[in-house]
Amino acid sequence: MVIRRVGPLSCAKVAGVLYLILGLVFGAMMSLFAVGGSMFADTPVRGIGSVLFGAGAIVILPICYSVFGFVMTLIMASLFNLVVGITGGIEVDVS
Repeated sequence: MVIRRVGPLSCAKVAGVLYLILGLVFGAMMSLFAVGGSMFADTPVRGIGSVLFGAGAIVILPICYSVFGFVMTLIMASLFNLVVGITGGIEVDVS
């Protein structure tokens, strides 16, 4: 079996959802680190800044990851199709 073409849009949609999930995981970790680190701050309003940063990480990071993952996968799948047209494809042995 030889892979000669992939659907760029279908690949990009799958990658966008996968990067959204990764963004949620990384955003949650950043939020926890921000809240945990704010306990050691010497400022009188130590919790508000970290809570705003943590909420931003949970909302903005997944959106950015998803958009960038979608766009870059769309570009790379299109380049893959171009290169495969020149080289002849990828041989896959399916047992």
